[in-house]
Amino acid sequence: MITRKPQFIVAYDFSLPAEEALIRAIDAAVRAPDHVLHVLVAIDPDRGLAVLPTTEVTYGYAEKIQAMVGERIAASLAGRNVRVDYFVHARIGAPADEILMLAREIGADLIFVGSHGYVGLRRALLGSVSERVVREAQCPVLVARHKEYSDVDLQVVTSVDQPHRRYVPPHRYAYIDHRVITRPDDWPL
Repeated sequence: MITRKPQFIVAYDFSLPAEEALIRAIDAAVRAPDHVLHVLVAIDPDRGLAVLPTTEVTYGYAEKIQAMVGERIAASLAGRNVRVDYFVHARIGAPADEILMLAREIGADLIFVGSHGYVGLRRALLGSVSERVVREAQCPVLVARHKEYSDVDLQVVTSVDQPHRRYVPPHRYAYIDHRVITRPDDWPL
């Protein structure tokens, strides 16, 4: 019997939120090396990507982007003593459409996508790829954002060696209302 390896997709466009998503996806794939990682770069057909702007998007341009992403992934995996199977997909089209299409094609088990965190008019003008993917995906979606919470010093937990105590089952409580309703016998119910 052939078992199917779980498939992860990570949307990547060289932005900081996409970098967060890629780091989380690679960490997940390293912890579960039987998973297959699909890194998808959706290329805008009119202007390409910000990392390599162009006025003409061709298949040669897509191959350059694919090679750049492959180098980025190889650098992230360098020094880790685990084998991760991954594919780099460089597709020309709208990001949300391409992410959802790839998810259908491979039967994705999890999608990692970054979020810029735009709100208001900026979100209305630029749209939200992560929001659309979350709404329309037919598998779990992990939306990765850069951590902005400050680090907090938590209380140190120390272990205390005590002799084992006898097991005490949890207590069970019941509440019964014992109010007495008094009314004359001749009142109708």
